Amino acid sequence: MPNKMYRLSIITSSDKGSRGEREDVSGKVIGEIMESEGYSIAECLILPDEQPLMEKELKRLCDENISDLILTTGGTGFSPRDRTPEATFAVAERIVPGIPEAMRMHNMGVTKRAMLSRAAAAIRGKTLIVNLPGSPKAVRENLEFILGELKHGLDILTCNDGECGGKN
Repeated sequence: MPNKMYRLSIITSSDKGSRGEREDVSGKVIGEIMESEGYSIAECLILPDEQPLMEKELKRLCDENISDLILTTGGTGFSPRDRTPEATFAVAERIVPGIPEAMRMHNMGVTKRAMLSRAAAAIRGKTLIVNLPGSPKAVRENLEFILGELKHGLDILTCNDGECGGKN
């Protein structure tokens, strides 16, 4: 469990989910896992697959200091409306390629379709944004794989670790 309770926002990218035509199972899986790890849920949003809206909400959650970590689910595939990585890159100040690379590598042992993931990760201010897949099973597999390193990354990013370059 983290020493500091980090604030998490969850964004589900789903046209059908945003219209109430589909239940948001993946976002709930994220919430359950992260709460059990001691994270505080700041916000849970279900947005249509609209890049400008996703960018606006990512900026708000980061710039208004609402979240230390934003986990997105959905919108990372090949569908023309899958724009979550593009929204993440558009608001990014720094890219974190290792997280999605590690998730893809880990999941290649489960399914070769992992190579089709376009997931991204980035930093804006003192907030880490990580894109997760849309399926509950893939969310669980990916999130459980990166949990320990996420906490360490957040400790460094928010200067809650002795190795932070911003501390004197």
